[in-house]
Amino acid sequence: MDLEARSLQPNVKAVLLAKLREYKSDLNNLKTEVKRIVSGNLNAAARDELLESGMADTLTASADQRTRLVTTTERLGKSGDRIKESRRTMLETEELGVSILQDLHSQRQSLLHANNTLHGVDDNVGRSKKILTNMSRRMSRNKWMIGSIIAVLFIAIALILYFKLK
Repeated sequence: MDLEARSLQPNVKAVLLAKLREYKSDLNNLKTEVKRIVSGNLNAAARDELLESGMADTLTASADQRTRLVTTTERLGKSGDRIKESRRTMLETEELGVSILQDLHSQRQSLLHANNTLHGVDDNVGRSKKILTNMSRRMSRNKWMIGSIIAVLFIAIALILYFKLK
């Protein structure tokens, strides 16, 4: 109840904390009285007197004390309900968090797989580029060789025609 009272608004909090202190002091007084009675330090007459006065006090308890007791019991019930509701909300939030973490894990796995595939494709593109560069060099070299052969054949035909016609 102390924690509940501290979490309320300041104007209500002061009143409730004062009542709580009063209840605590009453409880401590009653505990002390019970300890004295149980310890056996009192004689039978004193014990009977205490019990009779306690019964009289119990029977003549003021309506204000009963009202405060009922109010406190209601507050305690409401606090228990709020705790149950908070616990239910916490469990729902935890389930949602677990679900989100599972989704994030599967997305991470997908991204890692895509990254590995991309690196494999990048390696293949690199090899393909080297192959195409080599093919281009060979093609260029072959063109020069064919051009040279054609030029040599033209020169040979021209020389043959020149010597035949001369």
